[in-house]
Amino acid sequence: MTATPTAAPPRERILRTAHDLFYRDGIRATGIDRVIAESGVAKVTFYRQFPSKGDLILAFLDFRHERWMAWFVDALARHGGDVAAIAPALAEWFRGQDYRGCAFLNSVGELAPALPAVLDRARRHKQDVTAAVARLMAPARGRARVARALALAIDGAIVQAQYLASPEPALEALACVTAALSKDLA
Repeated sequence: MTATPTAAPPRERILRTAHDLFYRDGIRATGIDRVIAESGVAKVTFYRQFPSKGDLILAFLDFRHERWMAWFVDALARHGGDVAAIAPALAEWFRGQDYRGCAFLNSVGELAPALPAVLDRARRHKQDVTAAVARLMAPARGRARVARALALAIDGAIVQAQYLASPEPALEALACVTAALSKDLA
């Protein structure tokens, strides 16, 4: 877990701690008492910031969305700024020691029936991923359809990278799908 500076405001410390714990260990497996202890805040301070675990979960997803999208857009630009950049950008993430898959897909699986607002956050995240992918392509007939297909391929690669011994097969398949789908726009 990333160390949280004690000088940071309590809300930020709580949110960063929850982010690291929820993503690494799962939301249901992480109790509020653990978040409180590891963030170094008093219980009263915690509940002033987040009246319920549900409030914290939604704030975590908003925080994760902003952080991940900023990284994704930057990684795509660093790898060339076109659809061929998708697999190398995701390779950075998949190969990281803290890779645990998509926080939004994981959250939907864990919580959607109990906390339907999780579905809203996941849908918004996936729409923004699709929009980022669409921006990699020149305006063309079929761009939206190809962007949706690539976003689906990204989700598949994310899931496959979680359960394979190595992310390489998922990255190779994603690169293959990306190349094939981008030909649809040529």
